[in-house]
Amino acid sequence: MNGQPISGAPDRAAGRRRGTPGLLALLLGALLLLVTACGGGDDSGGGDGKGKVGAGKAAEDTKASAAVVTIAPKDGADDVQTSGALKISAAQGKLTAVAVADTKGNAVAGKISADGGSWTPDLNLASATKYKVHAVAKDDKGRESAKDTTFTTLVPKDTFVGQYTPEDGDTVGVGMPVSINFSRGITNPEAVQKAIKVTADPAVPVEGHWFGNDRLDFRPEKYWAAGTKVTVKFNLDGVEGRPGVYGKQTRTVKFTVGRSQVSTVDAKAHTMTIVNDGKVLKTIPISAGAPSTTTYNGQMVISEKYEITRMNGATVGFGGEYDIKDVPHAMRLSSSGTFIHGNYWGDPSVFGSTNTSHGCVGLEDDRGAGNPSTPAAWFYNHSLIGDVVIVKNSKDKQIQPDNGLNGWNLSWADWTKK
Repeated sequence: MNGQPISGAPDRAAGRRRGTPGLLALLLGALLLLVTACGGGDDSGGGDGKGKVGAGKAAEDTKASAAVVTIAPKDGADDVQTSGALKISAAQGKLTAVAVADTKGNAVAGKISADGGSWTPDLNLASATKYKVHAVAKDDKGRESAKDTTFTTLVPKDTFVGQYTPEDGDTVGVGMPVSINFSRGITNPEAVQKAIKVTADPAVPVEGHWFGNDRLDFRPEKYWAAGTKVTVKFNLDGVEGRPGVYGKQTRTVKFTVGRSQVSTVDAKAHTMTIVNDGKVLKTIPISAGAPSTTTYNGQMVISEKYEITRMNGATVGFGGEYDIKDVPHAMRLSSSGTFIHGNYWGDPSVFGSTNTSHGCVGLEDDRGAGNPSTPAAWFYNHSLIGDVVIVKNSKDKQIQPDNGLNGWNLSWADWTKK
């Protein structure tokens, strides 16, 4: 065997041994540098403890928020009440954002309390509707906590609706109230009235007044100004009007107030003066109620117009005293049967001189309502639903405010009395 490889092996081993002190020195130097960096010297700026405080704050920020959001009803609940069941609150923190909406994206308006502890909806929820809730709260260190739920409101077995006047798009006179008759008697009037909002442009306060438990009217303190645009918003869906009976209406109705016309009947003078936009338009001779069947005094609003109609005394308590099938140019002033209408059967001499009717206000007219030049035809053609007719100097009492659309006979103090 050749001996060269054997003789060379000790040289490599010796070389490794000789390099050991240099490697050890490098390792010790690195360790010393590490210790110096970690310990910090006078020039490192670490002696004031700032590094430790920053690390503590970072650790604190990574902790979960202490704020707890609570939502009732529970997630996935069904048959939820439309009023009073939705409750959102925060403990150990404050609510900062709440969003409630149905699956179509219709938001539910509400308010976070001043202390941030709770959120309350402005109105009731709709019935048979699925809602999504997202609520966020922050604790005193600004850390957020959020919660999301869904629930579905009840399907009502019994419902009610409100039949209203005027209709959407109507142009009416300055005396026209918003009048709503409910299909069921209401025992929770506050909730129902809160769900109906009436606004005017130009703005004016509009208040509601209940007549019994099934009729609610709205009006301003004085007649509407000519040209006013009125909006009525119904949010009755889900309103519990009486135990177990819920509203089903959500709609908006808009109408316009036309020119101002107020006509004054003087039963003693046998005249009617028409004032249009502040100017006397015409004075017409009339015949009011006879001494035994006088005409009501007071402010009355035209609620219906008929070019020709039938008037039967039996329908208003006069038995068979009259039955006229073709009364021309008739306009209703009360629910009890007071009209202002054309009269072709009376002698022309009574108009302006004698009161002969059964409580109505009669104007000279032709049979068939075909002559536009008669006083009754002229007045009919110049009148709107909602125009005001005031009767004075009759030997009768003032008409009741709920007899027709005649709430103007209540003072504003009585109208707004709760």
